[in-house]
Amino acid sequence: MTGLTVGDFSRATHLSIKTLRHYHQVGLLEPTAVNPDTGYRYYSAAQIPTAQVIRRLRDLEMPVADVKAVLAAPDASARNALITTHLSRLEAELAQTLAAVESLRNLLQPPDGATEFEHRSVRATAAAAIEAVVDRADALAWWQGALGELRATVRAQRLHATGAAGGVFASELFQYDHGRATVFIPVHGDVRPIGRVAPLVVPAAELAIISHHGSLADADLSYAKLGSYATTHEISIDGPLREYYLRGAGDTADEAEWRTEIGWPIFRADRPA
Repeated sequence: MTGLTVGDFSRATHLSIKTLRHYHQVGLLEPTAVNPDTGYRYYSAAQIPTAQVIRRLRDLEMPVADVKAVLAAPDASARNALITTHLSRLEAELAQTLAAVESLRNLLQPPDGATEFEHRSVRATAAAAIEAVVDRADALAWWQGALGELRATVRAQRLHATGAAGGVFASELFQYDHGRATVFIPVHGDVRPIGRVAPLVVPAAELAIISHHGSLADADLSYAKLGSYATTHEISIDGPLREYYLRGAGDTADEAEWRTEIGWPIFRADRPA
């Protein structure tokens, strides 16, 4: 048999023997002859330009089926249309890749002046708590009543508070105006269920924290800052939002002196799972 051996054709086209075998199997580039006794494949020199076109199209990640369509196109106009369509797909994928790269850069490089945000690892905490599913319109009134009842119960049971009172609020409360809300006081000692108060272990969490100063009536401004930061510069995860009431109405009547920490759940790659 005459023609180029598969080895010579491989060297001439820079396509590996393994690749040529695959292209033969899928019908993309078939040899001109195959020795029936040895199975050796032979190619013609006239196939070299076709192999070069195939290699360049595959380097552009064009699927085999589309390469076949290009080679079978009836004229240059049809071939160009197919290639242009593929290039447009590549450009769209490149734009998505660039957007993903920019997003990762934002994650790795928090913006200047981000000192108002803090990372915090919160351990699981034993607490006395009140939980309920509430409407967002009623949340503030429910929160005030529940926190008052909770503090009174902790005093009555002579429990020792181990930290500031807090709240845990399901995403649904903000997204759909109806969801689970929890207020709690971390305590040391056995909590006896009385009224709405029950023992609770507040789960551990990784949080991005912002400190809100003043009345909770305008806490939405701090929530907006925190949400913008966490979703842009952290790996934000689905989970309830948290509040810690460091200083409030029970400490001073001056709302300007009130201080609340707001926590947004995040995934921190620099900590073990």
